[in-house]
Amino acid sequence: MVQQEVLDRTFAALADATRRQILIRLGRGPASIGELAEPFGMSLTGMKKHVHVLENAGLVTTEKVGRSRQCRLGTERLEDAMSWIRFYQRLWERRLDGLDAYFTLTKEDDR
Repeated sequence: MVQQEVLDRTFAALADATRRQILIRLGRGPASIGELAEPFGMSLTGMKKHVHVLENAGLVTTEKVGRSRQCRLGTERLEDAMSWIRFYQRLWERRLDGLDAYFTLTKEDDR
């Protein structure tokens, strides 16, 4: 199971709509802080704060290239979050299937 602190940082980063949009943009390829900030009409400082949260969560990596900082999507933490979600999805599907089977049997017994 994935460490709780890692999941906490991941889900906290994903809780913000702007950061989710940044991840969608980076899914198309690397971008500089300025390129990420422009569509939001956001200052570079504001965008750096969002990128910093994403980087701390392991969702984004950054690299200094000349005078700019290039951002790339990091997939490992997204995969960790998906693994956690799938685990609980399967757990609840089994429980709900069992409940459905119980109600089906109960309904048949009432006939």
